[in-house]
Amino acid sequence: MAASARSTTWSRFYRSPWRDILQFALLVAAVVWLVSLSSARLGYNWQWYRVPRYLWSIRDGQLVPGSLIEGLLFTLRISAVSLLCSLALGLLVALLRLSDSFMGRVLSRIYLEVIRNTPLVVQMYLAYFVAGPILGIGRFASAVLALSLFEGSYMSEIFRAGITSLHKGQWEASYSLGLSMADTYRFVILPQAFRRLLPPMTGEVISLIKNTSLVSLVSLADLSMQARVIAADTFLTFEIWFTTALIYLVIMLPLAFLARWLEQRFTVLT
Repeated sequence: MAASARSTTWSRFYRSPWRDILQFALLVAAVVWLVSLSSARLGYNWQWYRVPRYLWSIRDGQLVPGSLIEGLLFTLRISAVSLLCSLALGLLVALLRLSDSFMGRVLSRIYLEVIRNTPLVVQMYLAYFVAGPILGIGRFASAVLALSLFEGSYMSEIFRAGITSLHKGQWEASYSLGLSMADTYRFVILPQAFRRLLPPMTGEVISLIKNTSLVSLVSLADLSMQARVIAADTFLTFEIWFTTALIYLVIMLPLAFLARWLEQRFTVLT
């Protein structure tokens, strides 16, 4: 009985979130130990007390965001705009690939192959130095264009996979009711595919936010650009970049947990 009770206790521990929390705490402790050991050998003088001023400050009794927080807000803004554009583009490309139009399938395939097989950094430069002057758009719009084209290619495959995963009987039932192609997508196909799209879509949102760090290449004041400027001015290289990594981690972890929860939930429902 005692052995069975111990086995039950250990099995509950392995299934509980406390196991993950303990593992994360041990990982953080190991990283802190390694960093302190390496800094001691390098003779680096840590100056963490200088970091808070770049996060926030108090002026005239009001809390004012610092440079890093301003960069984070800009990162979230450009991520939101790029996400909306990439969703619209991804859905359009997915529908073209599934359409009966030969030219639509060819053009969508060319777009996917070109975008997915070239680096985002090259696309960012082309959008800023080539497409920007031709279209008459600024740095922000050029960065949104590059991010939307890049992420839209992956979004389109997620949309296509979700749509094609539905049974063909859904299409047959829609046609038997006299629904048009547009109404079939709107009322039958997309609502059912949406719950299957949410987990991978959440993961792609995480990738989009991380990819916004490349907008600093065109001198946009995102989080990574602000960190680079502060580190160059203050020589707080490790402190500023560790803080920047922590900010990204605080933003990404809830999204990662959301993606995992959605995957588990909709796996059970399907």
